[in-house]
Formats: sequence, structure tokens, C-alpha cells
Amino acid sequence: MANIFTSSIGKKLIMSITGLFLIIFLLLHLTINFFSVIDSCTGNFVAGNTDGLFALGCEFMSTPIITVMVPILALGFIIHIIYATYLTWSNIRTRGGYNRYEVASKAKAESWAAKNMFALGIIVLGFIVFHLTHFWDEMQLKEFMGQEAADPYTLLTTTFGRWWVVVLYIVWFGALWFHLTHGFWSAFQTIGWSNRIWEKRLKVIGYIFATIIFLGFTTVAINAYIMA
Repeated sequence: MANIFTSSIGKKLIMSITGLFLIIFLLLHLTINFFSVIDSCTGNFVAGNTDGLFALGCEFMSTPIITVMVPILALGFIIHIIYATYLTWSNIRTRGGYNRYEVASKAKAESWAAKNMFALGIIVLGFIVFHLTHFWDEMQLKEFMGQEAADPYTLLTTTFGRWWVVVLYIVWFGALWFHLTHGFWSAFQTIGWSNRIWEKRLKVIGYIFATIIFLGFTTVAINAYIMA
């Protein structure tokens, strides 16, 4: 067990598995949030509407199975961030400078995203905290405390009704795109899905996945700004 935390492969395995938690977490949230875009096209993007897809999606997020699953996924992501910070700090201390914990060869460190995974992770983390103050504490936290949650449609338009907030979120989505383009294929490679053919395929799939996440969330933010 100790080798998992001390060996190079073990460290990358922990980062990969917890990174997969982030991938699932993002897919779940993008699906629910994109319902708001569909609602705006069907005329259901109305404050107080309980029959819209977005409202039903938010209600689904409060079901017992999701209530349990989301904190587990979030915990995996938190561990991912904490462990990345620990590994980066250890590298700086032992090697006398900044070195990526993931790099196995110079060939795999050529991309800008690969060289700056930790910096990108810090940006992503900062905006997650920013995001939680807008949505999580107004909905899930209030429900957990036994209070009435904010109306999801009103919350979207209130948050994204300011252009500078939309710009900040798009910057966040951009940093997330870069982080995912490397992290996606690297995670699958580390857990054993690695050969010359699949490495190239996973890189392409990683770019497609990261682009879907970026465009999906960006569309949600811009649509909410328009609806506001």
C-alpha cells in the first residue's frame, strides 16, 4: 500500500483516478445546466416554473442517490487538487524548481497544457470556489439546512446578468479546456489503457470532450445573460 503513495506510478494512479471523478462530475453538471438552454428555446425558461427541464434537473439533483454521489465525486476532485499541490511542492523542494509530477518523458511534456497542469488547476480551483458562492450555497446548501432553495432560473439570470461575470466564467471554462485536453488521455493512459494506437485516439477524444465541456458551459452562461 505504501508503494501507491511513494512510487511514481502510484502517484500518477491516484491523480488519474481522482481526475476521472472530475470528468464524471463535469458531465453530470453540464447535462443539468444545458437543460436551461433547451428551456429557453421551448419557452420554459421562466422564473418559478417547476415543469421546465432545468427545474426538473435541479430537483433530480436533490434526490438521495445524487445527494450522496455528488459529494463523493466532489471529494475525489478535492483529493485530486490537494494531492497535485502536495506533489508539486515536493518536486520544488527536492528538485530545486518547478517540475510537473506527471511527466514521464520530454515527449509527453511538449504541450503547453502538459507543462502547466498545476497552474491551470489553481485557476480552475479558484473559480470553483467563486462558482460555489453563486449556486451551491443558494441551492444544495439551503436544502441541506432545511431552507427553501433559490429559484434556479432566477439564480441563473441574476448571476449571469452581468457581462463581466460571464467573461470571468468563460476564462474559467478556457482554463478547464486546457486542463482537460491533457488530463483526459493521461488519466486513461495511467490506468492501463495505453498503446500507440489508443494513445492517439484518447488524445483526440480528450480534445473533443474538453471542447464539448467548454462550448456547453459557455453556451449556458451566454444564454443566461441573454435571458436576463
